[in-house]
Amino acid sequence: MDMPDTRKSSKPFHWRYQLVLWFAAIPLLCYTVWQALRHRQWRYLWQRLGAAYPAVAPGALWLHAASVGEVLAAEALIRALLDDNPPRGFIITTMTPTGAQMVQQRFAEALQAGRINHIYLPIDWRSTVNRFMQRLRPGCALIMETELWPNLYAACARHGVPLVMINGRVSPRTLQAPAWIRALYRHSLQQVRAILARSPQDAESFLQLGAATDKVRVLGNLKFSAAKKLSDTNAITLPRPFLLAASTHDDEEWQLAKAWLALEQRAELLVIAPRHPQRSASIIKQLQRLTQAIAVRSRNDAVNADTRIYLADTLGELTGFMASAEVIIMGGSFVPVGGHNVLEPAMLGKAMVFGPYMHNFTDEAEGLLAQQAAIQVDDASQLPAILISLLDDGARRRALGERAQLFMQRHHNVLQQYLAEISTLCRTGGK
Repeated sequence: MDMPDTRKSSKPFHWRYQLVLWFAAIPLLCYTVWQALRHRQWRYLWQRLGAAYPAVAPGALWLHAASVGEVLAAEALIRALLDDNPPRGFIITTMTPTGAQMVQQRFAEALQAGRINHIYLPIDWRSTVNRFMQRLRPGCALIMETELWPNLYAACARHGVPLVMINGRVSPRTLQAPAWIRALYRHSLQQVRAILARSPQDAESFLQLGAATDKVRVLGNLKFSAAKKLSDTNAITLPRPFLLAASTHDDEEWQLAKAWLALEQRAELLVIAPRHPQRSASIIKQLQRLTQAIAVRSRNDAVNADTRIYLADTLGELTGFMASAEVIIMGGSFVPVGGHNVLEPAMLGKAMVFGPYMHNFTDEAEGLLAQQAAIQVDDASQLPAILISLLDDGARRRALGERAQLFMQRHHNVLQQYLAEISTLCRTGGK
């Protein structure tokens, strides 16, 4: 069967996209300036506008990770690629200053040695992405997860840069996009050399969006390789044992604190680690309506016998808190955010509880539940009984954690599969 001429059929939709970008130019520019001022980074402003790029040798390997979560998911892959390709340049792009902060934290040595260059991805205007490509001239592009930018993908095609989507996933919102946006997605996916999907369901979703069948392969979730072993983690301890509410969002702190305070005071402490630590002031204000027995890490508050809640409002310490927690409550799952990465707690062998909203991690959550390696509740009101049961029963906690680690061990070869595919698709000379 003849394939349709997508260049013709997508042209009206491209004009619509360019028109949307034109109308959004002033709000986008204002937001970019505000972010630069807020984070005191003029580099963010200029690079988002397609300027002030460092000198990078042509042919560098380029990996794009939108923000913190994607950087963490790609960490093990980046380290392996650096080991496999010492002579080549390596570019990591992010879209957020917090993503850049995470790159700095995780790869400080490689950045200092010049083995990695961090750059902010330009706004998806034709002029900015063209300047980006002309200045950097990468040899291959690896795009983490769901980033579909029509002008960027078209620029890669024009400059002959092979583009590979890795750990590819598709959200329900993407599939439900208006027809003209789906037409843009279809056209963008036809510029891609390969899509390495994290699950059969995601592979099927890419096909529904218009990806060619011969370009889509299922390799598994890179986050299985990103999760650290307990022996590799610097555990953060507190004067009292604690359970951890990890990567919480607006309203979750209130829900989880309320559920915790419904229990009589216990030896354990509730540690809340918000997804966005910059929300600290508003979280403190909200929690103080429930209790004054709060200690805040950024203020170096002491934990005493009366403390009920400890706010871990710092960046880069989440894994350390996970390593020492008795129980982990996964944030993003009690509000319709879609959950967060449950694989790192699983690798750490932790008893884990999450709420009803896990649609961004459906496969991982269902896999853990099928192995009786995690507990899911319908809402926060069910937490008090579950938490008492887990905190009072060490054997049950250990059994949940051991089953979670077994679940992780079944996916131990994901990283090697990605390295082999990238070596072929990008001609990186990998092993």
